Amino acid sequence: MQASIESTGNLERRLTFSLPEDRLQTHISGRLGEIARTARIKGFRPGKIPAKVIEQRFGQQVRSEAVDGLLRETFDAALREHELRIAGTPRIDKGEEGEFSFVATVELIPDFGDVDVSKLTVVRHTADISDADIDQMITNLREQRRSWSPVTRGAQEGDLVALETFSQAGDERLPAEGSEKGSVIVGQGMMFEQIEQGLVGMTKGEEKTLDVEFPADWRVPALAGKQVKVTVKAVDVSAPVLPDVDEDFIKSFGVKGGDEEQFRKDIRANLERELKGALMNRLRREVGEQLIAAYASVEMPPRLVENEARAMLGQQIEQIRRSGRNPGEIPADAHEGFKDAAAKRVLVGLLVGEVARKNDLRLDPKRLNETMRLIASTYEEPEQVIEMYRNDPQLMSGLQNRVMEEQVIDWIAERAQHTEEQLSFQDAIRQ
Repeated sequence: MQASIESTGNLERRLTFSLPEDRLQTHISGRLGEIARTARIKGFRPGKIPAKVIEQRFGQQVRSEAVDGLLRETFDAALREHELRIAGTPRIDKGEEGEFSFVATVELIPDFGDVDVSKLTVVRHTADISDADIDQMITNLREQRRSWSPVTRGAQEGDLVALETFSQAGDERLPAEGSEKGSVIVGQGMMFEQIEQGLVGMTKGEEKTLDVEFPADWRVPALAGKQVKVTVKAVDVSAPVLPDVDEDFIKSFGVKGGDEEQFRKDIRANLERELKGALMNRLRREVGEQLIAAYASVEMPPRLVENEARAMLGQQIEQIRRSGRNPGEIPADAHEGFKDAAAKRVLVGLLVGEVARKNDLRLDPKRLNETMRLIASTYEEPEQVIEMYRNDPQLMSGLQNRVMEEQVIDWIAERAQHTEEQLSFQDAIRQ
């Protein structure tokens, strides 16, 4: 095989190569022969179908598969021949000479030199789960199942207030007629803080006008940066009523028999799973920040960074849509604002890969299975989830990449200069 290489940038190379036509034709003929022996076509006996019919029916598909397979094989051979280690996905186009000639544009993994992780300084956070953390989780679960009881006293933090509001900003009234109706739980930041605090002490039917100064970047343009008179009326005031932690309450969370001790064990297991993920996220950030600081001067593959920036923009747009908001018209260059963050993410990803390669780190099957079972345990039918992972190559590949990354992060942290810092459970899970 002949392959020419051209440098088109510090980290970009262009490979031109051709597929060996004799091998391609041999592969196609062999595959069509296999199909002829087993194919079933109405009007012909198995194994007696004319070659012309097999060619008409399956020729295009077989040819396409053969070209794709040989293209990958030839491309991989060209990379080995020129000792190229590529970053990201290559762009492959047909060459000028015809369908057997191809041009591949690739970006290379930069040369990081010796990645000496012992020079890094990492803070490794630890935390334990206490009985108080379990009690707090049970309180949270009770609050999720709370009911509301009307009260005649003034509203206080934690109460549900049904209210009507309208605002007067100079000559402009919002809404122009009537009032906006809604409800708010006092103290949860569901409204502008100054208005929400104004509800404290209000009783059912009471009305008051508040002088409110809205910030310049407030989401309602008519109110932004203005001193506004906001009139609020408490239509109803209700206090929360939490359910008792009894047998029925416990059973509602899937604990058979309603046993409180088992309930607490299940909660502890859930918190341990949450804590493990939170501590790994903290360690990933710690190691990532150290790698970025140490290798910030290394040039990153520009196309890989751009693709990552576009992916980050897409994630943000999706989050906006899921929250029920309209992202509006997205400028063509909107991804540019993500370039710096994308470059750092690419840098860490490539460095993690280099550490794994240079130190011959391999995926730990035991850790992979543990992570898969940990994920599955959050569902009602864990075995079905495990089976889904095992039968979906793309899903399994994503999990393998995640586990391998965590392995390398742990490996780096163990060999870096590190100190431990004890956190409370609540501080540890606060991202």
